[in-house]
Amino acid sequence: MRLATQTALTLTAVLTAGCGIDPGRYRESCDWAEPIRFSRQDVLTDGTLEQIVAHNEIGERLCGWRP
Repeated sequence: MRLATQTALTLTAVLTAGCGIDPGRYRESCDWAEPIRFSRQDVLTDGTLEQIVAHNEIGERLCGWRP
């Protein structure tokens, strides 16, 4: 019974640790990423352009990037 109690307490502590995430920490993870910019001379497929736009929109939302 003691092992079951210790296991339950350990699992509770591990599983609830993720609830204390600091939202400001997400901005720190943006240090390695930056918006993708291209010039008029670049030739892009529609798929590539969609991916670039999606990447930049996520960066605006999560990292506060500005166009």
